[in-house]
Amino acid sequence: MEIIFHGHSCVQLVTEGKSLLIDPFLSGNPLTAIKPEEIKTDAILLTHAHGDHILDAEPIARNNDAPVVAIVELATYMSWKGVKTVGMNMGGTFDLGFAQAKMIHAFHSSGIVLEDEQRIMYAGMPAGYIIRAEGLTILHAGDTSLFGDMKMIGERYKIDVAFVPIGGHFTMDPEDALQAAKWYGAKLTIPVHYDTFPPIRQDGSAFVKALEEQGLRGQVLAPGERIELHAQN
Repeated sequence: MEIIFHGHSCVQLVTEGKSLLIDPFLSGNPLTAIKPEEIKTDAILLTHAHGDHILDAEPIARNNDAPVVAIVELATYMSWKGVKTVGMNMGGTFDLGFAQAKMIHAFHSSGIVLEDEQRIMYAGMPAGYIIRAEGLTILHAGDTSLFGDMKMIGERYKIDVAFVPIGGHFTMDPEDALQAAKWYGAKLTIPVHYDTFPPIRQDGSAFVKALEEQGLRGQVLAPGERIELHAQN
């Protein structure tokens, strides 16, 4: 499996010649290294409805004829945009054919700001995902605060890679993310959702160092950087 980090919380998994894209926020991200029209993918996962997670989902889905998988309210909203969707809910698993995505809790908010109407539209609960493919288990925490069930998730699943937000202000800060990483117990923890905007400036390298001091392995990925993963027997 190849993992590509596109900045902020946007992660792309390439497995068995297929691509899965999570939370595409590219055109509004000054730090990303790719344009939406350059993305090739077979499916899109959305964790929640905030603009810095769904901004480019519609054009990418349309360009690739790719389904958007999200909690049912957000999937319904995306279907009104004329793209293929799969609505699901907490605890559910959707089989993409090349990967399985299980929806897990995240503690955050989720709504779509309709500026012209000065109204916020409810868009379902926020979520994270556990993704299984090629004998590997990948966790994308979504936007979240620290919560105790992270420990249960770590006990139930042997997580190979965990993507955890560290930005603070809108999500966990590095201190809480460190506790989350301990509970998840992933073989590799990668920080996301930081540095994109002034309120979420953080030192990713310092977070990785803190992980290592706790006996955990971490890695900072720059936008556009790729890593290869292989299941271990």
